[in-house]
Amino acid sequence: MTYPIEHATVIDGYVPVVDLSAAVDPAGRAGVAQMIGTACETSGFFTVVGHGVDRALIDRIYATSRAFFEQSAEEKAKVGVGTGTHGFYVSAGSAAKSIGQEAPPDLNEVFITCVRGDDSLEERAPLGDDTPVWAAANRWPDTPGFREAWAEYTTAMERLAADLIRLFALALGLDEHFFDDKVDHDMSTIAANYYYPLTTPPLPGQLRKGPHTDWGNLTILYQDEVGGLQVQQRGHGWREVPCVPGSFVINIGDLMAFWTGGRWVSTLHRVRNPTEGSAEARISIPFFHMPNHDALIEPLFPFADAATQARFQPTTTPGTWYQERLAATLS
Repeated sequence: MTYPIEHATVIDGYVPVVDLSAAVDPAGRAGVAQMIGTACETSGFFTVVGHGVDRALIDRIYATSRAFFEQSAEEKAKVGVGTGTHGFYVSAGSAAKSIGQEAPPDLNEVFITCVRGDDSLEERAPLGDDTPVWAAANRWPDTPGFREAWAEYTTAMERLAADLIRLFALALGLDEHFFDDKVDHDMSTIAANYYYPLTTPPLPGQLRKGPHTDWGNLTILYQDEVGGLQVQQRGHGWREVPCVPGSFVINIGDLMAFWTGGRWVSTLHRVRNPTEGSAEARISIPFFHMPNHDALIEPLFPFADAATQARFQPTTTPGTWYQERLAATLS
């Protein structure tokens, strides 16, 4: 069976590898921040090693996620997304719709939780009623070790994101703690994407994940060795982002691009279909770091381009932006 894809070249310096272990003293942090800043201005993507996240924990969340997805549809449906809850869903929308492109539904299943989803009703009350996704409760499967692995992994991602956002501040010439009070009640989410084996040809224009930008501050992505993530480079088309063992792929989202007045770029990316002769499953686990839902997002610099300026309004908050993008994706 053939799954045609557009040609994609292999990444070289467009998605650089950054060793975070070098950021152990002020000089080292300044050097790492400079590398990150350059990547964010160029592609909005970089790969990190030396991040300090235990490989055994990464393997554990991968294994428990795969075990969950390989259950029957009936079993997975027990923790399906409902009103006021996070959980499992089969993709009914297309990521491409979030940027105004019409496309068939993406070819994946997802399990998603929010960092606030296990807080008590009283703790979540200031976030609004259960209509906003960041105020919804998490639903957990009975898969052995699943919830424990996800909780530990989420803590690790929160810690890594906090370090990255401080390196972002340094890269922008700001005080290292500039973003702290804007992310201290973040509405971040963590998801496992299951790109199931394809047994029938996709529809025209149908992909495992359509072209899109992410919506928040930054994304920390673990991807397995199956591959398929592609990033668009102006003048060079779609370029493959290879799996570097033990690494995470980092990219900035729309809100960080807005915060920097377009100086940093939120770049289109997608997940292509398997190459000819291959239909194997793929799992990726992105952590989407979002600011507080009501944080004031004001451009730090004059807008670098009209397109970024036109896309955002002075009244944009992370909460309204998230809700608008989600509605467009599922339309």
